[in-house]
Amino acid sequence: MPILNKDMTLCISLSARPSNIGTRFHNFLYEELGMNFIYKAFSTEDLPGAIAGVRALGIRGCSVSMPFKEEVMALVDVVEPSAAAIDSVNTIVNIDGELRASNTDFEAIATLISRHQLDPAASVLVRGSGGMAKAVVAAFREAGFQDLTVLARNEDAGKGLAQKYGYTWCAADPQPGHQILVNVTPLGMSGAQEEVQSFDDVQLAAAHTVFDVVAFPSQTPLIKAALRLGKPVITGAEVIALQAAAQFEKYTGQALSDDQVARASEFSRQ
Repeated sequence: MPILNKDMTLCISLSARPSNIGTRFHNFLYEELGMNFIYKAFSTEDLPGAIAGVRALGIRGCSVSMPFKEEVMALVDVVEPSAAAIDSVNTIVNIDGELRASNTDFEAIATLISRHQLDPAASVLVRGSGGMAKAVVAAFREAGFQDLTVLARNEDAGKGLAQKYGYTWCAADPQPGHQILVNVTPLGMSGAQEEVQSFDDVQLAAAHTVFDVVAFPSQTPLIKAALRLGKPVITGAEVIALQAAAQFEKYTGQALSDDQVARASEFSRQ
């Protein structure tokens, strides 16, 4: 990586619980491609101030994670269709002081549904109702899935999300039988809830595919249990690699090969 200099372009991330995954992913590629960029993760309790800083300081790109994906929409200038469709932002690009917001989570989920050849006739159970859940549910709807249930304790958020896309909502674990299980909550994430398995073994045994969007660790309790039971899995590591690659291209204008994404993703998890 070039030595720090006055012309270096800065990109950042904002989240409640920053990790090194995005930082290592982007900086690995900046160094490999000889770009005069640097990426740094931040947390904040002042989101309006942080976004004002992105604008005022000419920060080129800003990745947005939980719990800021919805609140940040009111602070940008342009909301692109990928974010407007689900009222959730994960990417901001600063173009000469104009902040443009999009959602590469949605793009990544849609790609993985296609890549793993998930059957649109399958029944889906999605646990969660936050910003990332919106991206997941919208992507399944776009892929033609008709039978999906949103599982969320928050009735307003859960029912609202389900009804927006013509699906159903429940507040408690339904009877086993859904063919695709998707965790879109912090359950299993490194930290206070890292030992929690978001779906129990009975639910897993009845399922065909298990999808956990938690990126760190990639081997969550849910993924470990699914593999033990011989179920195909989709991991949060796949999601974060694809969405980060899309962000990288938006920030730099440089498209990445599958090999570059795979190597950067592997490095980011070391």
